[in-house]
Amino acid sequence: MTKKKLIRITTVPLSLDKLLEGQLRFMNEFYDVIAVSSEKEYLEKIGAKENVSTFHIEMTRKITPIQDVISVVKMYFFFKKNKPFIVHTHTPKAGIVGMLAAKLAGVPHRLHTVAGLPLLEADGIKRKLLNFVEKLTYSSATKVYPNSNALREIIQQNHFCESSKLKVIGNGSSNGIDTSYFSKSHFSVEQNDALKSKLGIATTDFVFIFVGRIVADKGINELVAAFSTLQKEHTDIKLLLVGPFEEELNPLQPETMNEIQTNPSIISVGYQKDVRPYFAISNTLVFPSYREGFPNVVMQAGAMNLPSIVSNINGCNEIVIEGENGTIIPVKDQNALYNAMKSITQNNSTIQKYTQNARHLIVSRYEQKVVWDAILKEYRNFDF
Repeated sequence: MTKKKLIRITTVPLSLDKLLEGQLRFMNEFYDVIAVSSEKEYLEKIGAKENVSTFHIEMTRKITPIQDVISVVKMYFFFKKNKPFIVHTHTPKAGIVGMLAAKLAGVPHRLHTVAGLPLLEADGIKRKLLNFVEKLTYSSATKVYPNSNALREIIQQNHFCESSKLKVIGNGSSNGIDTSYFSKSHFSVEQNDALKSKLGIATTDFVFIFVGRIVADKGINELVAAFSTLQKEHTDIKLLLVGPFEEELNPLQPETMNEIQTNPSIISVGYQKDVRPYFAISNTLVFPSYREGFPNVVMQAGAMNLPSIVSNINGCNEIVIEGENGTIIPVKDQNALYNAMKSITQNNSTIQKYTQNARHLIVSRYEQKVVWDAILKEYRNFDF
């Protein structure tokens, strides 16, 4: 029996690689999966790794109307030729391009996952434009999947689409967590000590870790400032930054960049293909982001037995349960962040409790296979 075609689209292949890792291969057992994204060479590597076909269309995360129209036209002809049963998009630009082209091409099931709303940080004319694009994306889709309950509420509050189109699959998350992979059991004391030594971290240091893009919207300005203040009181702490700088799109304040570059207790290791060794040598994740969908980083850290300090935003405030596996602070509140970091370094019983609860709360709610099966069940509903 010929399998129906399922097309999954993201703006850049990094999202396919990191946000949906393993899921395309799993879905390919049931559907003829085609992965669509930009950056042809990287995309083809993802296709080979996931054992799925690929199709390259250039897209950019920036506002580029002419380029976007060209992408819609190319996508339209691609859909008309391949006649997919389902088109499922992720990320804002892929959403508008993919959903609009799919609707014009008559694709019967047009699905869009919302994993964060960048427009929440915009204002003025830019906010109005992004609101329009979001509404157009949702109106072109047949179903819209916010990947957290709080995100669904935000969409409803902003009247982006009718509530009947919205559904949160399972407990949230776009891909769940492979908890057998994200486990401290893979790393020995000797391995951890060797990495600490390489990075200049003493065995007695308390290590805060941030994993993600090193940009303003992730709360890095507040994090660096809070850490620097705390460091004046506690010299045996380190801040480990794991992720790439994106100075063009969302730059940090000059004083923040200077502090990162000159403070020996702030260790920036750039983008890492495997973040687990860095979680394994850390004590607490600090993730003061301004906006998220359902952040994999917080789930990964929890699976690696790390407590988390997160901002009170959708996704983060569902993964972290206050007083159980971490603490939740107000967004953009440097003082609250400082107090939370100070408290967790001074209270051994608190961090022990958070550490003991962290992994169980992830395994029980966000194990990857459970999330994949829930998405597959959603697809199967369209067969009837």
